Amino acid sequence: MSDSGGPAAVIVLAAGEGSRMRTRTPKMLIEVCGRAMLGHVTAAATELAPRRLIVVVSDEGGRVASYARAHVPHASLVIQERAGSWGTGHAVRTVVESVGIIHGTVVVIYSDTPLLRGATLTRLVAEHERSGVAVTALTAIAPDPTGYGRIIRDDDGDVAAIVEEADASPVQREITEVSSGMFAFDGDLLADAVKRVPPARATGEEYLTEVPAILRADGHRIGAARCEDFDEVQGVNTQEQLARARRMMNQRLLAGWMTAGTMIMDPANTWVDVGVTLEPGSRLMPGTVLEGSTAVAAGATVGPNCQLRDTSVGAGATVVHSVCDGAVIEAGSTVGPFAHLTRVGARQQDEEADQ
Repeated sequence: MSDSGGPAAVIVLAAGEGSRMRTRTPKMLIEVCGRAMLGHVTAAATELAPRRLIVVVSDEGGRVASYARAHVPHASLVIQERAGSWGTGHAVRTVVESVGIIHGTVVVIYSDTPLLRGATLTRLVAEHERSGVAVTALTAIAPDPTGYGRIIRDDDGDVAAIVEEADASPVQREITEVSSGMFAFDGDLLADAVKRVPPARATGEEYLTEVPAILRADGHRIGAARCEDFDEVQGVNTQEQLARARRMMNQRLLAGWMTAGTMIMDPANTWVDVGVTLEPGSRLMPGTVLEGSTAVAAGATVGPNCQLRDTSVGAGATVVHSVCDGAVIEAGSTVGPFAHLTRVGARQQDEEADQ
């Protein structure tokens, strides 16, 4: 632990291709509610106040590396080149070879889990350091565990093994507690074990999920910290999963703003980005989409059917059936219907279709 109370390091794996997304944008840079998935994950990691935040990328001059430098300047980049071995275990081995052994708690997470919360990682680290085990797996109860490694516990409730589905018996496949693939490690033990990960027969890749088995074979204990919300640990690999992640993040954001005092008439038909700010007493009508750094002051009403981006809505203003991009709508103004605006003065009413 550092003086700040955080772990020695958080390693974010962001070198995958994400080919199943079928998009030219690298998967981890696809936005979920106005922020790249990598941005969501590094924000959660930053809440831990780690001594080191390390992002593993595949190309020093690529778009992912550029994003990390611009948006996560406090992170160090490690390049996992596509040569020879590959996989999550190889990525972590590359980190060890690049920066040396990291003494203390090392957390490893993935860049395609945008719903992951900092509080969940905090509990993972706390459980790992409380129990004194070699590795603590972040687990969850899956409604459908298909495709996930199963957590096998002994008679005392301790983790005996993590069994991949392909190797699981019919009885083991009935287990619903699954491994997320994210872990907290003892850094010294990780540095040794990750060098001994064998390449998979089918792909030749080195998988990080082999490390707990190696450590257990060395006589060390495996721990587990359960995430109560399975959605937090699900990776985004398809467009369908991406849409679901966006919907769930939006629901999370709206719930927070309603708790803080914003009236949202129809949450199912209201969308906000993570950079949006809403003052208590503001009101959002159905069909409202707020993007970028939009801010809505107390007493203001936006909607129905409005799209606002990087727009400031002053106290008591009303905006209906309008599109506003970079506008400053001053207190008491009325905008719309059918306006397309960049700026509106105090108490000025604009009903033009385009300005």
